[in-house]
Amino acid sequence: MDELDQKLNATFDGKVLRKDLLHRIKKGTNVPTFVLEFLLAKYCASNDQAEMDAGMEAVLSSLQENYVRPDEANAAQSKVATKGKHRFIDKVHVRYVEKEKRHWASLENFNSQRIAIGEKFYRDNDRLLEGGIWAEVTLAHNDIDEDDYAFSIEDLRPIQLTRFDFERYAEGRAAFTRDEWLAAVLRSVGLEPGKLSKRVQMHFIARLAALVEPNFNYIELGPRGTGKSYFFSEFSPYATLISGGQATKATLFYNNARRKVGLVGFWDTVAFDEVGGIKVRDPDTIQIMKDFMANGRFSRGAEVIADASLSFVGNIDVSVQQVVNSNEHDLFQPLPPELDLAVMDRFAAYIPGWEMPKNSSEFLTSNYGFITDYLAEAFHYQFKHTNRYEEVSKRIRLGKSIEGRDEKGIKKTVCAFLKVLHPNGPPTDEEFEEYVAYATECRRRVKEQMNKRKPDDEFARINLSYFKASGEEVVVFCPESKDAPATQEPARRRLNQAGEQPVEAVEVQLSAQPAPAAVVEAPATPIQVAPAPTALTPPSVELKEQHFTILYGDTGYSYESILGPYLQGAKTVVIEDPYIRLQHQIQNFVRFCETVLKADTVKKINLITGYDDKTQLADIAEKLDELKQSLLELDVELEVKLNPNIHDREIRLDNGWVIKIGRGLDFYQKPGGWFEVGANDLSLRKCLETKVDIFRV
Repeated sequence: MDELDQKLNATFDGKVLRKDLLHRIKKGTNVPTFVLEFLLAKYCASNDQAEMDAGMEAVLSSLQENYVRPDEANAAQSKVATKGKHRFIDKVHVRYVEKEKRHWASLENFNSQRIAIGEKFYRDNDRLLEGGIWAEVTLAHNDIDEDDYAFSIEDLRPIQLTRFDFERYAEGRAAFTRDEWLAAVLRSVGLEPGKLSKRVQMHFIARLAALVEPNFNYIELGPRGTGKSYFFSEFSPYATLISGGQATKATLFYNNARRKVGLVGFWDTVAFDEVGGIKVRDPDTIQIMKDFMANGRFSRGAEVIADASLSFVGNIDVSVQQVVNSNEHDLFQPLPPELDLAVMDRFAAYIPGWEMPKNSSEFLTSNYGFITDYLAEAFHYQFKHTNRYEEVSKRIRLGKSIEGRDEKGIKKTVCAFLKVLHPNGPPTDEEFEEYVAYATECRRRVKEQMNKRKPDDEFARINLSYFKASGEEVVVFCPESKDAPATQEPARRRLNQAGEQPVEAVEVQLSAQPAPAAVVEAPATPIQVAPAPTALTPPSVELKEQHFTILYGDTGYSYESILGPYLQGAKTVVIEDPYIRLQHQIQNFVRFCETVLKADTVKKINLITGYDDKTQLADIAEKLDELKQSLLELDVELEVKLNPNIHDREIRLDNGWVIKIGRGLDFYQKPGGWFEVGANDLSLRKCLETKVDIFRV
């Protein structure tokens, strides 16, 4: 043990452990770090080698006995049925099934979606309903044949500390210098600070900012394999990591159909992984996101206030030096077009992920650090209960180029550094100025990219600065772009008024120092600049009535090609089809619903279908209920009505259009095999003969 190890053990006895123990058991198991360290703390929170060896055996035995791997689900179910009950370590989810008016639990690796759960469990742990939590859960087997479930949850213990004493934590911090505490925090996340430069150490601390500071929004783009998403998937039980496809307003913010707040109401941090792949189906999602990022509130019928921070992490696959020296590109290039300048302006910081080292065992520590869960609880406490903004505002002095969102972003970044590194009180002037300089750089990086994108001077004041305690003003630069004219003095494009002839593009030289109302002259000889890329608006298609016949064996027809254009502006879709009964017919209806979802505006689908004496109503109801639940997650309501006398087939849209397909949705031939072309893509599937009439009423 080195001196810091001894100090940590003396001050935080029972709250620290040797991090190389984690590395030894982490390989080969898909369990988050905070779960493994929960077990290590239970058995190995000691500096006695014999006790640690015995503890390691207990941890490995516990994982072997209680952790279910995805390919062992059937064996796990058999174990519960044979023994009557068994304890597992797994991530538990709970969903409410509206039709049955009850809650069902599921375990990620247990492969059962209908596990009975008592109300007390999801009432006391509301995150079970929003993303799920890791827990030690005891499952019991149900031997009553009349019940419609085989397993129930007998006991559930979330894998997190039951009590946390922040005063004790802050008091312990007083025994360490700032650099010692910084090293302790980095060792707690598994890194050896002595192998990292001071600047890279600051980047790692900045990654923690969203876990301690509410409504802190930042972005980090960089190469793959640098651990950008680690803190949200592994480090804290109060953060959740979602993929771009889950970025719907119902999931993130508010589900109108269920009248329920989304992820931002349940988690300290919501992180978007692979942000370049975000697909926003409803433009309203981005507007709500902008409102929420600006002030932590939004309105969807009722005003909702939440504290969650939003983290955007993703890959950048281009040369940073080429980008900063380019007039055409900027460091926000990987972002999807939906994340426009208004979203970018709400980023408090842009962490330069390209400066982070690739994940490698050479950077891992074998020394002591805090038990991950203990540190995560410290961060969560400060997220919920401490506010350092006024302290920072009284102390910080910023330059004239700092505008409203610049100031807020810089101050919140500094607040986060104080919470992580100085939970017990204020830092020295030198330390405070170090945090201000770093925060200013991260905000400048945001502003530089916006300035390159804008054809006017809205974001031109990029020379952000602060004043030291001595009164000296310091202008902060980003190291990657300091000597890049294309970023420091980007080309401006003179905009044309309607009806004017195109005007030659000129480059406008901006003053290096901020000067109020400075008059800037264009160079005598215009400098040619490539025209700004213009967003192409698809030409509006005039919708016409159609009457045609699909012949037997024809291909090229899908639900999207037939009715897709006519869905524009529709909010309610009514489909009457007597034959939504068999497996393939229900699958066709799912495909129909997927087509309707792409219209963005539809909020309700009404299905009227038929049945006869041979129809397995329970089986149909179960499948349609599964579809109904998935549509609710996307804020679309599905209503199903059964009418045994129905015969005609038609689709009615509330924008006035009616689509009649003679055979209804079931106009495709059965493929010769499920591995031939057309088995999945209906536009390539051969059709049966049918008439199609599309008209307006």
